[in-house]
Amino acid sequence: MGIRSVLSRPLARWVVQRQQEWMYRPAEAQQRWFQHLVGQARNTQFGADHRFRDIQTVADFRQAVPVRDYEDLKPYIEKVVAGEPDILWPGKPLYLAKTSGTTSGTKYIPITRDSIPNHINSARDALLNYIYETGNGAFLDKKLIFLSGSPELDQKGGINTGRLSGIVNHHVPAYLRTNQLPTYETNVIDDWETKLDRIIDETIHQPMSLISGIPPWVQMYFDRIQERTGKKIKDVFPHFSLFVYGGVNFEPYRAKLFETIGKRVDSIETYPASEGFIAYQDTQTEEGLLLLLDSGIFFEFIPAEEFFEENPRRLTIGEVELGKNYAVIINNNAGLWGYSIGDTVKFVSREPYRLVVTGRIKHFISAFGEHVIGEEVEKALQYAMAHHPETEVVEFTVAPMVAPAEGLPHHEWLIEFAAPPHDPAAFVRDLDSRLTELNVYYDDLISGNILQQLKLTALPRDTFRNYMKSLGKLGGQNKVPRLSNDRKIAEGLLAIAKQSHE
Repeated sequence: MGIRSVLSRPLARWVVQRQQEWMYRPAEAQQRWFQHLVGQARNTQFGADHRFRDIQTVADFRQAVPVRDYEDLKPYIEKVVAGEPDILWPGKPLYLAKTSGTTSGTKYIPITRDSIPNHINSARDALLNYIYETGNGAFLDKKLIFLSGSPELDQKGGINTGRLSGIVNHHVPAYLRTNQLPTYETNVIDDWETKLDRIIDETIHQPMSLISGIPPWVQMYFDRIQERTGKKIKDVFPHFSLFVYGGVNFEPYRAKLFETIGKRVDSIETYPASEGFIAYQDTQTEEGLLLLLDSGIFFEFIPAEEFFEENPRRLTIGEVELGKNYAVIINNNAGLWGYSIGDTVKFVSREPYRLVVTGRIKHFISAFGEHVIGEEVEKALQYAMAHHPETEVVEFTVAPMVAPAEGLPHHEWLIEFAAPPHDPAAFVRDLDSRLTELNVYYDDLISGNILQQLKLTALPRDTFRNYMKSLGKLGGQNKVPRLSNDRKIAEGLLAIAKQSHE
């Protein structure tokens, strides 16, 4: 047993003990952060504009601070990006996390000296919770890989600017840097496919024990290794024991990923965002991710069905219910106030508060009033795959077909298979029947002959990869939305598929 794994155990015990101090007193932790955040920001421009000096209660805060998305907050953020101090939070940010917005183009999310521990310590604590519960810290003594964006930083207004994963890379603890891969020189390569080949060069003969990244990009890494070696990943990396992931639902990728690995390995799910590290899997035995209620964020939750209303309810942690979809609103020590991060979650436990991510508040299909969400299409796909176990899915998305050349309108499922179902028609029936069970509005539209059964379009291999490449978004933290209310993504994929046939 190496020195890292030995020293990790007392640290893991300390972290879990501190965690238990707040996880069973969630309302108290959140109230402390509410008071601290408002107090710290009173003398900022945002605090002055929104009368923070007069705010005493959460009700006062909601009267003064509306719910905003990036576009709404952009006038303040533009001043931050220009280098002006004391706009959203005292002083200037340490970093600006650069991310892509569907309507905003490039977004710049502030990360301050106060908020950086939320990003760094939360990732660390996810691993330490695992070590505490399982006693397995041996992976720390081998090689670790984090498939991430480039750590190379630019500057905006005198502030270091880059992808969140690249920023975090600068804060990997010194005791892990000596066994972290890939090297800095490889990590800064912009072209994903070139970078991936170089990563394989650097890792293929190393004792890899922990592999971390978004599942589709990790799958691509594994596929390339198999192409080179003709071996299962377990035979290339016999010490590989822990997979850390986030960013997308793992279930559609699980079967193929573990088939490629050739054995079961433990996994840890995380929920990081540029706006803040929201939650992580704190146990291997319970469903859901532990909501981080004592990490610089005061959370609010809006019932998803009310989100687009003029005055939706904004609930604190003590007011949420199990099994309901909520839009996540954060107020944090990076200066984001009443900020909608765009995600929807559902609580599966209240003691402590654990959640699952169910989709994006703006990623849904409701072309006909059905309001189908990401969680429902993913569950329908899981159901169909379970009934057709030979099926392996690389990637998928769903779009409405409002005016087909013939027949009734329908949902089109565009799926890239690694192994297609033996009976596609039965697969479609299983998808559709499960979706009607999950969404009563969709069921009404089907039974009322407003919509016909969904249509399946099988896409050629590498269609999703080539589509993302065409957008300049191959690799890193980028992902294709599970569903959308228009056909922009669908038509882009179909165009790429057509090119591959020509």
